[in-house]
Amino acid sequence: MNFAALHADQVWLAAGALLALAALAFAWLGRGGTIATDLMLAALAAGIALRWARIGHGPFLSMYEVLASGMFTLGIAWRLAGWRVPLLRDGAPLVMSLIAVMGAWMLATDPGDTHLPATYEMSVLWFHVLLGKVFLGCALVATALAGVVLSRSTPPGHRRFSRMPGDATLDAYAWRFMLAALVFESLMLIAGAVWAQDAWGRYWAWDPLETWAFITWVALAAAVHARVAWRVTPRTGALMITGVFVIAFLTFFGVPFVTIAPHKGAV
Repeated sequence: MNFAALHADQVWLAAGALLALAALAFAWLGRGGTIATDLMLAALAAGIALRWARIGHGPFLSMYEVLASGMFTLGIAWRLAGWRVPLLRDGAPLVMSLIAVMGAWMLATDPGDTHLPATYEMSVLWFHVLLGKVFLGCALVATALAGVVLSRSTPPGHRRFSRMPGDATLDAYAWRFMLAALVFESLMLIAGAVWAQDAWGRYWAWDPLETWAFITWVALAAAVHARVAWRVTPRTGALMITGVFVIAFLTFFGVPFVTIAPHKGAV
């Protein structure tokens, strides 16, 4: 990235990515990193707002924009979860590892301006996008707790997360967030179908993103069913949660950018 040629919004977003790395370092050093995380969120908010004002639409078209808004919403979800349930805060190293990777990825992508397709200019799109981001935020919090459960099976992980509650407690909290994720993803799919009907004259067409969004929903619903119906151990539950999050992450940040589909504005 050529920093000398950046717009003000791109400078703020780059600062947010660098602050994510700082927050990651503080988190792994056991220094908390909440101040660095809050500074990261402030920089990302400023960058998103400035870009929005400059190009006239929200950050959800290019990979650069999706990563920037994803870092912001996932960071907000984590901070709100930690504020509501303080015991979650010690899982920050795992969350900030993902957000820092997203920041580095954003810096390596094209920050060029984008044009909003006509099919995106409708209010229901906002509900669709917002519900998707809340879904992924809930899934991230659950995955962070699952990561703690899995990592504590190793000596380094046991030492690093020894202060957190037992696996059964973390497992219970993680599945509460996964239940919330299921609700929000279900609503996201419904809002997406309404948008598709208005935008393209059909509710569902099995394009790649729709297909993978449905696969994510099926995986999430199956995992929740398994947790409720059977005596799943915390470790097995953690593996299921992690698997669902991997599918969801690839759906959000991979599928739309490797396929030509209406979701990319190719209509």
